[in-house]
Amino acid sequence: MRLYFNRALRVLLATNAAVIFASAMMAPIYAIFVEKIGGDVLDAGLTSGLFALVSGVVVLISGRASDKMKDSELLVIAGYFILGIAFFLYNFVNTIPSLFMIQALIGLGYAATAPAYDALYAKHVDGHRSGWQWSSWESMAYFATAAGSAAGGFIASEFGFNALFTAMSVLCLASALYMYLLPRRVL
Repeated sequence: MRLYFNRALRVLLATNAAVIFASAMMAPIYAIFVEKIGGDVLDAGLTSGLFALVSGVVVLISGRASDKMKDSELLVIAGYFILGIAFFLYNFVNTIPSLFMIQALIGLGYAATAPAYDALYAKHVDGHRSGWQWSSWESMAYFATAAGSAAGGFIASEFGFNALFTAMSVLCLASALYMYLLPRRVL
């Protein structure tokens, strides 16, 4: 089977891989970070729950907005930008209430991105290779998560949380900037 991805799919896969990688970097050490700022397992669960709750509500609004926008990639860019800012703000979190705010912001970033990203990806999928192209996105997400989790654990243990949060932020902001600088016709 010949691998085929048009330019739009390559851009979407690469930028999303960077963002998924960045997000996964926090996975193995999130509860440790919560404990470090004075929280416990319940706080880790509640802050994660708030992230999901915000995402669940806002994704419906974002989906409707995406359908009405001419350049829906701007929502993807905005979401990546919000994630980059939120990940950087982890550097300043030292209380559980501030963590709740950051988790809500991260939920907003993911919710802004998801529907527009999915619509863009679907728009550029080749009808004769759709199964392969969608499975490639799924595979990329798993590989990026695996690599990001390992990298996150390593960076946090060797260089500390601030280096980790900065790296996460840079990956998301770089993805947002790259997509923003692309000619609109690409996506």
